[in-house]
Amino acid sequence: MQGNKRRDTKPEIKVRRMLREMGFPGYRCDWKKVPGHPDIVFAGRKLAIEIRGCFWHRCPVCNLSVPKKNVEYWEAKFARNRERDARNLATLEEMGWKVLVLWEHQLKKKELPATRKLLYDFVRREDDPPYEEAFPEEAEGAAAAR
Repeated sequence: MQGNKRRDTKPEIKVRRMLREMGFPGYRCDWKKVPGHPDIVFAGRKLAIEIRGCFWHRCPVCNLSVPKKNVEYWEAKFARNRERDARNLATLEEMGWKVLVLWEHQLKKKELPATRKLLYDFVRREDDPPYEEAFPEEAEGAAAAR
């Protein structure tokens, strides 16, 4: 388990690249000034993005199995992860933050167009054009992915 990175994971890097490509630089990564240290934060706008691994955070869609060895350990570990995730999410929302939770499977090729739209709509400012106008060629792919 020492090989599991806490930050700068492939899914995080993919989301950060998408944000830059869509014209949303200026975020902070793993910001310590906010409870739970969200993966990506737009501090001035109180927006946080959490990128969760389907295995470690027990994605409700993927429904992955528990490792067969040392089952009690893994069940307790996953329960602690879920409790911490819920606690951090509730704390951020109580502080007035908007939080977007992205799951690892949402960054797979098949779901990427819909995820890009979701991400854009979450981060865009009022004066930014709607996704369909900003990225007309991608909007067709996002609609087809639904």
